[in-house]
Amino acid sequence: MRFLLLCGILFLSGCSHMANDSWSGQDKAQHFIASALLSAAGNEYAQHQGIGRDRSAAIGVMFSLGLGASKELWDSRSEGSGWSWKDFAWDVAGAATGYTVWQLAQH
Repeated sequence: MRFLLLCGILFLSGCSHMANDSWSGQDKAQHFIASALLSAAGNEYAQHQGIGRDRSAAIGVMFSLGLGASKELWDSRSEGSGWSWKDFAWDVAGAATGYTVWQLAQH
């Protein structure tokens, strides 16, 4: 629900301009890998702070997606490359992968 709310706010806020990019490329791999690492790191950090397993997983994923959305919002400035839903989709895929790998490593 929070994710949909975030997407709705960003959509309604009127990003300055949108990117005209493809679904593949080095940029997309960087989004995926960075989001996976941030998600796993956020999970581990939250759990290290004594937060429960489920809640630390949510914190890690939201940490990763929050940074990804912030980066896209920064890109949407008039001087930036433009908001890219494709980049953000790779961020979501990376965050989910980071969460999954972190969960598997805990067992």
